[in-house]
Amino acid sequence: MERHEVARMHRRVGRSDLAAVGEVRGAVRELLRYRWRDEPAQVAELLLSELVTNALVHTGDGAVVAVSVAPRRLRVEVRDFVTGMPPESHVPPADDGTHGRGLILVESLADSWGVRPHALGKVVWFELDGGRP
Repeated sequence: MERHEVARMHRRVGRSDLAAVGEVRGAVRELLRYRWRDEPAQVAELLLSELVTNALVHTGDGAVVAVSVAPRRLRVEVRDFVTGMPPESHVPPADDGTHGRGLILVESLADSWGVRPHALGKVVWFELDGGRP
């Protein structure tokens, strides 16, 4: 791959198909294998998993995952088809076990992230720096 090229991946994830989370994660792992260092690639897989899981669990509908990888920048977008934005506060209740921590991880580990409304649904996205030197 030449230094200026961008690799892309686009996948549709069906409603309630939580097994697809692992499949999408594996596809991103392959996409990043020779393009990115291990640690940022692992962070990308984790954050992608969180956003796809959130889209499937909290919207009850499918999602579309779009990933673009440049030599030193990765962008992941997960679009769902349910109107309404995530809550402003991403801090889950203390007694909520392991649920509700996905956006906290994204906020903590991504170099930038956000939510963009669409006519039908929204896109939650993040970006990471960390490609091969």
